[in-house]
Amino acid sequence: MALMERVATLIRANLNDLVDKAENPEKMLKQVILDMQNQLMQVKTQVAISIADEQLLAKKTKENEEKAAEYTRKAELAVAKGQDDLARAALERSLAASQMAASFAQQVADQKLNVEDLKTALRKLEQKLQEAQSKCDLLIAQHRRSRTLSKAADARMAIEASPQAGFERMQQKVHRSEAVSQAKNQMAGDNMDDRLAALGREDEIERLLSELKARVHA
Repeated sequence: MALMERVATLIRANLNDLVDKAENPEKMLKQVILDMQNQLMQVKTQVAISIADEQLLAKKTKENEEKAAEYTRKAELAVAKGQDDLARAALERSLAASQMAASFAQQVADQKLNVEDLKTALRKLEQKLQEAQSKCDLLIAQHRRSRTLSKAADARMAIEASPQAGFERMQQKVHRSEAVSQAKNQMAGDNMDDRLAALGREDEIERLLSELKARVHA
């Protein structure tokens, strides 16, 4: 039956593989659990119906067995009174009732097997449902922990990119700019001192030259 095929598919399902392949494992497991719960209710209903059918078939079996026995007693009574034709008719009905009872008995046996199969499937499905529920609870806990860690990482990144961090970077930039300016000013000052010193040497040289000329021409 289609119900048993669906149940068998759910029972054979490998939850770990489903989780690994699913884009949203938590959503997928919840859907599997929902499917299992629906199928579980259907199987329970089918088990109850099958048990009721078994009981009804057993009742029909007993009724026909009793009917066959009753017609046999009537046939015996007819024979005792020398009414063979009536005895033959009673025996014919007794035989028909016995055959019907045997047919119902076979259906009872078949129905028992069907009920046992349904009960076995029900137990397996209940076990699988418990497994899926535990897996879902674990996955939800892991998923929530993962989201918490992700938020914590985002918070750390936000702190690193906060105005305070930007201020510190700007402060470092200003300090560096001040250092560069000081270096440039120092270099400019050194150049001017050199020029002034050069002018002083030229004057000294001119003075010494004039003195030397005066001594030579004296």
